[in-house]
Amino acid sequence: MSARDSAVSAAIRAAKDQRRGALVAYLPIGFPDLDTGVEAAIAVARNGADVIELGVPYSDPVMDGVVIQEATRAALEAGFRVGDVFEAVRRVRSAVDTPVLVMTYWNPVLQYGVDRFAADLAAAGGAGLITPDITPDSAAEWMEVSERHGLDRVFLAAPSSSDERLELVARSSTGFVYTVSTMGITGERAQLDAAARRLTGRLREHGADLACVGIGISSAEQVADALGYADGAIVGTAFVRALRDGGVDGLAEEVRAIAAGTAPSRGTPR
Repeated sequence: MSARDSAVSAAIRAAKDQRRGALVAYLPIGFPDLDTGVEAAIAVARNGADVIELGVPYSDPVMDGVVIQEATRAALEAGFRVGDVFEAVRRVRSAVDTPVLVMTYWNPVLQYGVDRFAADLAAAGGAGLITPDITPDSAAEWMEVSERHGLDRVFLAAPSSSDERLELVARSSTGFVYTVSTMGITGERAQLDAAARRLTGRLREHGADLACVGIGISSAEQVADALGYADGAIVGTAFVRALRDGGVDGLAEEVRAIAAGTAPSRGTPR
């Protein structure tokens, strides 16, 4: 992984120093509407999230499970526009110091203009991008642009990845490597796949400094389990469902409950 430190990596390191590790919280932009979505993101920061991941609604979200797909569809139907990304990031960052990453499929960035998107994200106070559908060997422009604008680029690693692919991902990612816990779409799982533990170990062997595990984590116990071997746990579906069913107050309660899994007394010590 790049030696360049960032607000994201600093937040993860601070969480590791203080507790077991970091909680990364995902919410889609514009759900249930832009204002409430901003309020929700601020709430997750104030109730235990170390890093915020704001998702860009997209018409073909191939990695997302039903709960997130429904939320992003609702945001699109409500009139989401790419410009809302920067407004949301700006408003969240004006309220909290928590770093904000944007998770986006690549097509919206390409259509907006890679350099323009990066410049607007940096100006809004965003920390970088999580890009699930591009790999480092096909992201030369993004690699150059992200360096120029000081933005993190978080690539994904999957259990099926070859050693050569893992080495490339580890070398090319900044902030952290997004470690996919199971093969499949996002959502809640009764048990995390043991492949996540093996994958994290393989990434470290290939030079990954920080690795956060996502896809399938939905409880304090699963967060604690993931932090037994990873640096951070990424939670999305459980938070989107809490926001849908209980509003911002319900979401805040769910974040506090799941963030308890980062406490040093939870899970198996490292």
